[in-house]
Amino acid sequence: MTRYVVNRVLGMVVVLFLVCLFTYLVFFALSPDPAVQICGKNCTPERIDQIRANLGLDAPFLTQFGLFLAGLFVGRDYGSGPSLIECHAPCLGYSFQTSQLVTDMIVQRLPVTAVVAIGAAVLWLSMGVIGGLVSAVREGRFADKFITGLTLGGMSIPNYVLALALQYVFVIWLQWLPFPQAVPFLDDPVQWFLNFVLPWTVLAIGYASSYTRLTRANVLDTLGENYVRTARAKGLQPSLVWRRHALRPALTPIVTIAGMDFAGLLGGALITETVFGINGVGKLAADSITKNDQPVIMAVTLLAAFFVVVGNMVVDLLYSVIDPRVRAGATA
Repeated sequence: MTRYVVNRVLGMVVVLFLVCLFTYLVFFALSPDPAVQICGKNCTPERIDQIRANLGLDAPFLTQFGLFLAGLFVGRDYGSGPSLIECHAPCLGYSFQTSQLVTDMIVQRLPVTAVVAIGAAVLWLSMGVIGGLVSAVREGRFADKFITGLTLGGMSIPNYVLALALQYVFVIWLQWLPFPQAVPFLDDPVQWFLNFVLPWTVLAIGYASSYTRLTRANVLDTLGENYVRTARAKGLQPSLVWRRHALRPALTPIVTIAGMDFAGLLGGALITETVFGINGVGKLAADSITKNDQPVIMAVTLLAAFFVVVGNMVVDLLYSVIDPRVRAGATA
């Protein structure tokens, strides 16, 4: 088991290094010169060269990449003299558009995105598991057909269309909910909850539809197993058979996929936060793309990759604990 964990960690490190290299190559070697963007339209070549030298952009690519990697672990400095800017580890870069450290910008926005992601994950897992179980138990009946229709609709509607529609209905027309904004939980818990209902719902609908179909298929397969038929023959209550003998084994692949989906939520949060105007990491990425703020775009890309790779590794480790066959293969 120890060898398996070490191999997974080493593989994660290699993948993250390759992601860093590729991302840095795309955003700094193939993108417009940041020094030109900082200097503006009315700028002399001498001034551009001076900006490049102050920010270390005149160094070879490998040197710049090495400094970026070093900044992640020990920090780095930007500029020199009176204009020196210290960036402590983990240093994700310096925004040339806003004159801010990228790490500080992400740390300020990350709690909001975490609230959106965690709330949506709880919602979609609850909806998906309960809906899939009901659909499987009522196979072929009205409830099954109704839930199947809802899941098809949820998977077909784009996030931004659903967000605009729900916002118009519940905020503008019915006025049941306030326009979403980040309100501190301790200031007003009720208002905090109401402000995040729509973002949670929009981000969860698509995932919940997929998980409903997956749960339904897994429960139906499990209900056909011999031990389930034996439990029914013994006279156990149907609800007990569904919960203990059918649902629990069907949740193993769902837990595996849920970990990876949760790690990749940043992409969905980008659209949701932009539509609702929530100042999270997703909206920060969208604004940075509009401004061509390369360091921020690269940092958000690396953050998303980090969550996906780490989430994948955690899921693999948990799966090796849940399924003895994986653990036996890892120790072989």
